[in-house]
Amino acid sequence: MTSTQPQGGLFRTKSVEQSIADTDEPGSKLRRELGAFDLTVFGVAVLIGAGIFTITARVAGDITGPAIAISFVIAAIACGFAGLCYAEFASTVPVAGSAYTFSYATFGEFIAWIIGWDLILEYALGAAVVSKSWAQYLGELFGGSSTAASLELGPVTFDWGAVLVIGALTVVLVLGIKLSSRVSTIITSIKVLVVLLVIVVGLFYVQAANYTPFIPPPGGEQESGGGADASLLSLIAGSEGSTFGIYGLLAGASLVFFAFIGFDAVSTTAEETKNPQKDLPRGILGSLGVVTVLYVAVSLVLVGMVNYTQLATPPGSEESATLATAFTLVGANWASTIISVGALAGLTTVVMVLMLGQSRVFYAMSRDGLLPRNLARTGSRGTPVTITIIIGALCAVLAGFFPIDELESMVNIGTLFAFILVAVGTVYLRRNRPDLHRTFTVKALPLVATLAVLSCLWLMLNLTVETWIRFIVWMVLGVVIYFAYSRRNSVLGKRERGEESSVTNPGGPAGPAARPTEPG
Repeated sequence: MTSTQPQGGLFRTKSVEQSIADTDEPGSKLRRELGAFDLTVFGVAVLIGAGIFTITARVAGDITGPAIAISFVIAAIACGFAGLCYAEFASTVPVAGSAYTFSYATFGEFIAWIIGWDLILEYALGAAVVSKSWAQYLGELFGGSSTAASLELGPVTFDWGAVLVIGALTVVLVLGIKLSSRVSTIITSIKVLVVLLVIVVGLFYVQAANYTPFIPPPGGEQESGGGADASLLSLIAGSEGSTFGIYGLLAGASLVFFAFIGFDAVSTTAEETKNPQKDLPRGILGSLGVVTVLYVAVSLVLVGMVNYTQLATPPGSEESATLATAFTLVGANWASTIISVGALAGLTTVVMVLMLGQSRVFYAMSRDGLLPRNLARTGSRGTPVTITIIIGALCAVLAGFFPIDELESMVNIGTLFAFILVAVGTVYLRRNRPDLHRTFTVKALPLVATLAVLSCLWLMLNLTVETWIRFIVWMVLGVVIYFAYSRRNSVLGKRERGEESSVTNPGGPAGPAARPTEPG
């Protein structure tokens, strides 16, 4: 049975069978070397990073106060609903590309392109943001300041620390998925131990008075002032800003949501998983559960150690508080140093997995012809070398020259949009293709998917108007590229038009000899 949706035009769908068949194309085939443990490690590796080591302290000091723990719970609930949908979809369509591939099988090519373009925004900017956090800790550890790993080049600040880590990880990713997995496992073990140290040691410094007021009243020195800097929700409701108070708590949930970004990157490794139908759900849901507990525990310890006002970013300063800052303030400098070392290790794996996810989405889009198809060639180690190098260069430019706060909000809105499409697509595929083999199914899927959509939309409304404007501009650019290049070069479109001889294998020579895989 094939998809019942009409083929052709903007909404032509690529059947699940065809997507799976394309994974066996010679010259562009990935190696299946990952198990459930590897996937869980990847998930934890990408989730325990900037959310704990950098973002938590800054958001608590500038936006939420002690209520940041509630912000984490709200973000976790939204991710939990979306994670269930991802688990079913990924186990049903075990193909590289994550939400892009899922959308191609359900909504059609144009929507698939839009979500693929959106995922490029999510992963590339995500890697750039985390690499900048890595550079902050590098500066604190060796230079005594979070800005020590950067240079002032006239009006531009060049973050050489961020570029350094991206360059090194690009080399690791080029050398193969198994090496990447081993590096991730070792480093993830280190940072989990550091997080546990933070919780245990931090408990000895907690003072109940620091939790009052738990939800600070709106206003204060950090008030946004409204306009484009305020959240869209607070602007609609007529509030003057989105700092502290209820609107601050909700805006904080939209920002700490960044800490959960990455579990969807697990699904991008579907073609490199030995038993994707069983291992992908375990990896996605297992990693989400582990980190949610750790996030809430760390945030409660952090705001209990010091008053949230001590974590506020000074007006006009680019040096924001980190997790290590709290330990320095209470005189535990030895713990601060250990945290800085753990943060360097932890953030390293986050950057690596985000770049890995980005390269696999780019790879899937190239294999389908929506991006130049010759980029989908894989090297002797089974990795898309050219794509990985391109992604590394793009992330290096973003991390080297753009401010962290602007990049961070863009990552969040792009990810939330992807989660919404996956939730809707899971319901659509369940109804239209009930014959597909599913080893993992979500109970009460329509309700779970609806809650996923509503919670993600709610978080999107709490992002700033400026972020929405930038997101719309990025999407418009994607639409222009689709109609200018992708639509006429689509492999699926060429097959429909009978241009079989022009659909060459990306890893082989052009011409009729390189016959494409027939539809399943």
